[in-house]
Amino acid sequence: MKRTGFFTDERCFWHVTKPHIGPLAIGGWVQPSAGSGTAESPDSKRRLKNLVDFSGLSGRLQNRGARAATREDLLRVHPASYLERFRAMSEADGGEFAADTQASFSKGSYDFACVSSGLAIAAVDAVMRGELDNAYALCRPPGHHCLPDMPMGFCFLANIPIAIRAAQAAHGLRRVAVVDWDVHHGNGTEAIFYDSADVLTISIHQENCYPPGSGGVERRGEGAGEGHNLNVPLLPGGGHEAYVGAMERIVMPALLRYQPELIIIACGYDAGAFDPLARMMLGSNTYRYLIGCMMKIADACCGGRLVAMHEGGYSEAYVPFCGHALLETLADTTSDVVDPVAPFIAMQQPGARFVAFQNMLLDEQAQAAGLKT
Repeated sequence: MKRTGFFTDERCFWHVTKPHIGPLAIGGWVQPSAGSGTAESPDSKRRLKNLVDFSGLSGRLQNRGARAATREDLLRVHPASYLERFRAMSEADGGEFAADTQASFSKGSYDFACVSSGLAIAAVDAVMRGELDNAYALCRPPGHHCLPDMPMGFCFLANIPIAIRAAQAAHGLRRVAVVDWDVHHGNGTEAIFYDSADVLTISIHQENCYPPGSGGVERRGEGAGEGHNLNVPLLPGGGHEAYVGAMERIVMPALLRYQPELIIIACGYDAGAFDPLARMMLGSNTYRYLIGCMMKIADACCGGRLVAMHEGGYSEAYVPFCGHALLETLADTTSDVVDPVAPFIAMQQPGARFVAFQNMLLDEQAQAAGLKT
């Protein structure tokens, strides 16, 4: 078994995207409910934590919390003006920065977002110190869409960039790789590191899903960061084999070429077959495969140093099975949990002609990136 950390905090489940439950304003002692917001509700994350406890898997993990991210932590990524505005709105009644950001929040959300970023920082720090072999941070709210000065797509603080900058300050890291397999393009992470050579960003996502027009293969980075950003858009409905193709043709060769000192996963489960916001048709076994690939690369490049951070995933029923499967693999253990819909998902996978066409597109992307598969 691996020494796998599982970083959680109950306060992360109290962030909500809608300010009221019936006549009561959410905040203080009024807990949000599953039906009190948008698709990004607390329940898919809470149910993952509950399944990990109920199955006994948590007894084989190192369960940890963390302090909230400090202002110093946040200022490495976000300008003071943004933090001050977010905090002031949060201390009032919440709200939304702009109508088109899809990032409304309620009273207290600034503090909850700081806790989410704190979990990310602590998970990376524990792995870098050698206290853990790898780690999983159950971050909420998520972070990969957040721009330095604007929230977006349920994301308010850029958890992964905040954790990376903290680790660079504490441990002197020179090369970090971020692999984002959330089904939506990791535009915030891309923007923050777009001109940096010290972070390789790779986003595997459903083509033209969210944000609109984002995540094209032509976005390769600029200045010192040229060639250090890779987008891997996949056709809707691609299923398991699309992700196998992406891993084998682009992601793993790019990581081996870059030789990172740490790998961080933006671990969304919204490519799952029952997710309401995408159409990629993955099952829990795909997440076992994906994290297994990353563990092999981490062993080859950076002494196994690997941290996964929770991003999207909006099927309250199915996210727990995908997350549980991934955590089992990360910890190199098994349990009695059985995915009840795995056979059904296997029957819905695309045919050989679709897979061949998707692989042809991936080969073209790999060739453009100068990768040898």
